[in-house]
Amino acid sequence: MASRPNTSSYKRMFGGERPAMLRSTYSSRQYSSPVRTSSRVSYSSASSASPSIYMSKGARVRTSAPLPRLATDTLDFGLAEAINTEFKANRTNEKAEMQHLNDRFASFIEKVRFLEQQNKILIAELEQMRGKGSSRVSDLYEDEMRELRRQVDQLTNEKSTVEVDRDNMGEDIERLKEKLQEEMLQREDAENTLRGFRQDVDNASLARLDLERKVESLQEEIAFLKKLHDEELAELQIQIQEQHVQIDMEVAKPDLTAALKDVRQQYETLASRNLQESEEWYKSKFADLSEAAARNNEVIRLAKQEANDYRRQLQSLTCDLEALKGTNESLERQMREMEDNFSMEASGYQDTIAHLEDDTRNMKDEMARHLREYQDLLNVKMALDIEIATYRKLLEGEESRITTPFPNLSSLTLRGTVFFSSSLKNCEEWKNNAECK
Repeated sequence: MASRPNTSSYKRMFGGERPAMLRSTYSSRQYSSPVRTSSRVSYSSASSASPSIYMSKGARVRTSAPLPRLATDTLDFGLAEAINTEFKANRTNEKAEMQHLNDRFASFIEKVRFLEQQNKILIAELEQMRGKGSSRVSDLYEDEMRELRRQVDQLTNEKSTVEVDRDNMGEDIERLKEKLQEEMLQREDAENTLRGFRQDVDNASLARLDLERKVESLQEEIAFLKKLHDEELAELQIQIQEQHVQIDMEVAKPDLTAALKDVRQQYETLASRNLQESEEWYKSKFADLSEAAARNNEVIRLAKQEANDYRRQLQSLTCDLEALKGTNESLERQMREMEDNFSMEASGYQDTIAHLEDDTRNMKDEMARHLREYQDLLNVKMALDIEIATYRKLLEGEESRITTPFPNLSSLTLRGTVFFSSSLKNCEEWKNNAECK
């Protein structure tokens, strides 16, 4: 709608100043015109699309001043027709403007209804989320946390059990190591004793060999003495035979047979006694050596048996130690695997907890966002309620203005237009702010 230049109420009503030649022919009738105002009226520029007149907040319009009289002698019908034409144009413009404002008002009501519907939907969703979402998420969170705590407690108990088994195995290994050290010391003692016994056996063997050589030398000496004795006996027999022949030949000679027998008996007795003493000494020495050899052999056998026993015990302890080492290594490997698994599961649980916390935080943020949107919608609803009340008052004022008589039409139109224009301006500013948000 084209804008018009700012004019006074008199110019809008009568189209300019009254010429001096125009006079009314009816001097008995007087007209009052709402053209005089005793206050200062500030009009806005013609940049608006409507032909309304905008006034400042401090503008006060007073129409209670007495209207000027038309002290003319004649009535100008052309001027009345112009005034009527302008009045009809003003009414037509006002009607078009009212239709435009009614359309905008209807669109605002539709928007209010739509926002109220969205508000109800959001309130229902918010109540549903409050009633179900938070409880369901909290129940899932608590169940998950309870399960994670149970698994953590179970893994802690298993770790404690494994650590106790590891400590017990360590104590067993230490005890077996101490026993192995004792067995090794006993083995060293046994080896030292065996070396001593071997030295004694070697000494006994050397003594036996020495005694055997002595026995052989004595046997050779005995054989030599026996041979020598036989030879002497043979010589003595020869001599005795020769002497017997001589005795036979010489009967008168003295009897030497008894003397030879005595000498022979003496020599035989001496030889037999020497032989018997040599045999007894040999037998005693041989018995002593045999007894010493048997004793040494028994000691050697016992030493060998004890060494074999120690060797078997050492092999058994070595096998037990290897088995315990393998068991310890397997337990340590299992413990490391369990610690790695525990660390991985704990990190997984921490990630799950962090994820659940993020979900909870996101849901809280979403709930806060819905609450902010709900609060914004409440603010919009309140503002729209205020605007609806303003429009209602405006419409009531417009109806009262339409029902007023013609002389007061200009002042009521001016006041209603100023109030309606200020309300419309505030509504447009609020709408722009709402769209920006």
